[in-house]
Amino acid sequence: MREKYLLHCPGCGRPFPDRYTLDCPSGCNALLRTIYREPRLVLRDLPGVFRYSSWLPIEGHLRIDAGPVSYASTGLARELGLSNLTITFSGYWPERGGRMETCSFKELEAQPTVLRLREKGAGVLQISSAGNTGRAFCQVSALTGAPVVVVVPSSAADRLWTTAPSPNVCLITVDGDYSDSIAFGRDVCSIPGVVPEGGAKNVARRDGMGTVVLDGTLFAGRLPDAYFQAVGSGTGGIAAWEAADRLIADGRFGTRLPALHLSQNLPFVPMVRAWEAGRREIVPEEDMPDAEASIERVFAGVLTNRHPPWGVRGGVYDALAASGGRMYAVSNDEARSAARLFEATEEIDLDPAAAVAVASLLRAAEEGFVEPGEHILLNVTGGGYQRAAEDLDCYPIEPYLRVRAGEAVAGALRDDIISWLAEKGVAIRA
Repeated sequence: MREKYLLHCPGCGRPFPDRYTLDCPSGCNALLRTIYREPRLVLRDLPGVFRYSSWLPIEGHLRIDAGPVSYASTGLARELGLSNLTITFSGYWPERGGRMETCSFKELEAQPTVLRLREKGAGVLQISSAGNTGRAFCQVSALTGAPVVVVVPSSAADRLWTTAPSPNVCLITVDGDYSDSIAFGRDVCSIPGVVPEGGAKNVARRDGMGTVVLDGTLFAGRLPDAYFQAVGSGTGGIAAWEAADRLIADGRFGTRLPALHLSQNLPFVPMVRAWEAGRREIVPEEDMPDAEASIERVFAGVLTNRHPPWGVRGGVYDALAASGGRMYAVSNDEARSAARLFEATEEIDLDPAAAVAVASLLRAAEEGFVEPGEHILLNVTGGGYQRAAEDLDCYPIEPYLRVRAGEAVAGALRDDIISWLAEKGVAIRA
């Protein structure tokens, strides 16, 4: 292989070069994977996540010092009776080296995705989000100048802020939920020059998130036996599985996949219900009854994707099945209690989604789903908001447009978006 990497479709087995490709050219219903020229992980002397650039689908790097930080837990591990608990923290915690100023591991996705489009495609990225992903892309836009169109539910608008001015962000709020934002964002991409970020289909997002497993494994010197994370779309679980596969092929870190322990926040737990029923497909009537009301009641609003990549080839179901994994339905009270325990034992505050993951680890330890001596990797996907508020400037992002759920990108609304793109120098084809 002469190229740094190729894309590979697990459906048809076809390899092909990357052109910011999101789908198999043959039309397979499968998530593309990256196949890297370097069969062994080679660390680079680069900032943040780009130290892992040999296994990222990019050629260059960004001058952003934000990446995952792993350490051996003492406080939480002692509380749970675990002797080998590694915490990989993605947030703001300067004493530990945590430099993700948006306090979310979504920065691991945003950085290589923005760079991948710059290198392999053209246009302006469109991102739909429940809050954390959108904030991460806004931050990268603020630091690099890359224009982005971000669509979020109106209820998540206050989660959109950066630590530097962000003049190249077009924020659109939708009077609906996360899935309504996804639908509107898809419609925005009908405007020539606007490129869908791609969600789980984007290999840069998944390989960026996969650096959590790379970092935790290198810290511990071996692959974990069990991996814990809360999921909304489940893309992080897929990314962990793929990263572990590469580390096994590397040959230096172990031969067995970590069991994926993935959690959702009650009462909205469609993947948990589908997994417990042994179904490859999510059935809305059974797995998401009264979805809108359920979404309004969750503690961790970012975990509320109604259309996760569950049954697709290479999706969440396959990741759980391949790893011998388990899913957990975590209540709001369990998550809040876990957040308090984590802050008391590890001395840093948590994002609500990370609190859901910690709650699942507590349950697993109490009920014997993990053994005291097992090597465990806990993905703390966000935290350090209190420290960030003390140390950093905060620039809220004002919406450029406010729309209704189900509203079409047409007429004056479409013209407004095109006008914003023109201001940013984006050429709009007829």
